[in-house]
Amino acid sequence: MSWELNIEVVDRKCIKPSTATPPHLKTFKLSLLDQLSSEIYGNMTLFYPNNPATDALHFSTKSQLLQTSLSQTLTRLYPLAGRLHDAATVRCNDDGALFIESRTDASLSDILTAPNFDTLQCFLPSADTTTSNAPILLVRFTAFRCGGTAVTILLSHKIADIAAVVALLKTWTAACAGATVAEVPELAAGAALFPPRDIPGATASVNTVSSDKFASRRFVFDASKVRELKDRVKGAREIREREDCVFEPSRVEAVLALIWKCALSASRSKTESFKRSVLFQAVNLRPRVDPAVPDAAVGNFVWPFAVTAEEERHVELHVLVRRMRESMREFLDTKAARFKEDGAFGVVMESLKERGELLRKCKDTTVVYKCTSWCKFPLLKVDFGWGEPVWMCSVNRVVSNTIALMDTKDGGVEAFVTLDDQEMALFQQDEELLHYALLNPSVML
Repeated sequence: MSWELNIEVVDRKCIKPSTATPPHLKTFKLSLLDQLSSEIYGNMTLFYPNNPATDALHFSTKSQLLQTSLSQTLTRLYPLAGRLHDAATVRCNDDGALFIESRTDASLSDILTAPNFDTLQCFLPSADTTTSNAPILLVRFTAFRCGGTAVTILLSHKIADIAAVVALLKTWTAACAGATVAEVPELAAGAALFPPRDIPGATASVNTVSSDKFASRRFVFDASKVRELKDRVKGAREIREREDCVFEPSRVEAVLALIWKCALSASRSKTESFKRSVLFQAVNLRPRVDPAVPDAAVGNFVWPFAVTAEEERHVELHVLVRRMRESMREFLDTKAARFKEDGAFGVVMESLKERGELLRKCKDTTVVYKCTSWCKFPLLKVDFGWGEPVWMCSVNRVVSNTIALMDTKDGGVEAFVTLDDQEMALFQQDEELLHYALLNPSVML
């Protein structure tokens, strides 16, 4: 159950770049993929326990360090201190990022004993992000009664995917330590590879909304259960008979297949009939174009590919995993390399047309899901100077039928799942799911 969290705002200010952006950099061109990205803001909150080794750092000292280092970071990542001008342009006017300092009378253990998404939403920076002058980057730094802290980042999806967020965090934490970041963020790659085009109304976002009322739940798959799940997939007779070599499903494939299978079971129980399903997975294009784009390239370098479950016989764990693998391979073989051709315009328009046809084909009899994986990104290594976070979360209050996956500290997988209210009531009781996953366990401090 949620409970009322009292958070007091202590200060609000705009953090400007430490060095003014020169005139020739005042206009920043977004890429075609940025242009097609949703105007929503992505968010993450990193929770830090009170670290005995850094007890001498008072909250105000930590806050000042964050602000000073953020100012230095914005000199390197100057578009984040600007304002969106239109779908393809950022005005780099140094208006700055919003920084909110706040305190709560709750302790960190109050939040982490049974994390609740309604409560977690309270940590998001409170500001209107719908105006034309809205900041691109917003930060909230919160102090707990126990001495723990939380750093929340809200960043426009128009200019950053998860890899770009990691580039921001690496640059920021390096500035906190007075060091130079190992990988200097690359700003120009996006528009150089994928120049923006005039395509009104087009969007790369996948609309998955199935209900006005939806709920989010957290499931944790321990490393041992992930291994058990992978062994189950590898042990399926069809897999053994068809593979010339040992088939090794990834952690993401195994966990996602189980979640998809159980979500379809909940959907079928609600509607009393099987519905065809499409799962969209995002692919990081940076290492998949030739030559590869640097990991620290800022912007959107992801594109979704579709996996389908056309018949009930497809909704078997090993079958779903195989269909994921085959769909991914087909995307890489037929489309990924073509993102370097003609600024990606041809393959993008072709993909949007195929997606539209796929979804229109059985509009009322198709269940659509969307998955984002943050696994292998070092989000639990983000150290601003007082240790690594004990936990990280992201809150979804925008769309339903979404699955977000991330690493746990022990090598397992944590899943944030958002479904229709009625379907979630069935999903969270699924015995097959609960054999492998724990529903919202406490985060260990």
